[in-house]
Amino acid sequence: MSDDRFHRVPSAFFPSFDVLLPRVQSAPFVFSSPHSGRLYPPEFLAMSRLDPKTLRRSEDCFVDRLFRPVADLGAPLISARFPRAYLDLNREPYELDPELVGDSLPAHANTQSIRVAGGLGTVARIVADGEEIYAGRLSLDSVLARIEQLYFPFHSELSRLIAATSDLFGYAVLIDCHSMPSAAMAPGGAQRPDIVIGDRFGASSDPRLTLLVRDEFQKRGFKVQLNRPYAGGYITEHHGRPAHGVHALQFEINRGLYINELTFEPNSGYTPLVESLTDILRSLFSEVPGLLDYRAAAE
Repeated sequence: MSDDRFHRVPSAFFPSFDVLLPRVQSAPFVFSSPHSGRLYPPEFLAMSRLDPKTLRRSEDCFVDRLFRPVADLGAPLISARFPRAYLDLNREPYELDPELVGDSLPAHANTQSIRVAGGLGTVARIVADGEEIYAGRLSLDSVLARIEQLYFPFHSELSRLIAATSDLFGYAVLIDCHSMPSAAMAPGGAQRPDIVIGDRFGASSDPRLTLLVRDEFQKRGFKVQLNRPYAGGYITEHHGRPAHGVHALQFEINRGLYINELTFEPNSGYTPLVESLTDILRSLFSEVPGLLDYRAAAE
């Protein structure tokens, strides 16, 4: 890629993540896409009992591409290159599954979280629809290597981007970008909205920001829910500190809006969705400073 704003972060272990920077950061926003990685390590495919298409059911397909226009609007985007089925960045670093790891786990491992109990820890035991990924157990060393070589570098760079944005503007807004199965693909076929905005039930963001975002989506005809069924994961919870000027929201986009969920190919709604998202974000970049810029309010 010739774009000089684009930075690919290498890893001796496996290609790690990409950072797309604006030529000049003009918006107090940072975007992350931790689950859209689609480079599956050959050794991972070899040890999995599932075929590649089944492994992709956990993938937030093309979410990084949906949000690429943010760089032209003035905000950075960080996106993982490796898949969620290999390592989940939206977890605590050591949410480790004793049913998956064959060795004794370290004392600092969180083995009791709801996510671990469901087989979706930092290194997942299952894909999104419940099928077991591996034929056998993994060694603790192999699990820790993924965390050290991939998890910590991504989170270090995300923290750096947020801190730099906060230093530049006096506050920062993190948008953690995800996708969710449509009603047709969801367990039980439950009805799903177009968009779910998560703010940890008000803990990770100024409520005024949450409502502004909701209104911008609704004005363009999207069906929106707040916090249900997704209130935000580790990234939103960890970084969202509205009392300290860092606001974090999680976006969940209904996959039926933009892809064929069986073939993982864009559908006719893909381009209109990109255009709508770009329009929404352009509006937010214009409106949010008047809402959250505490320095301006104090003058």
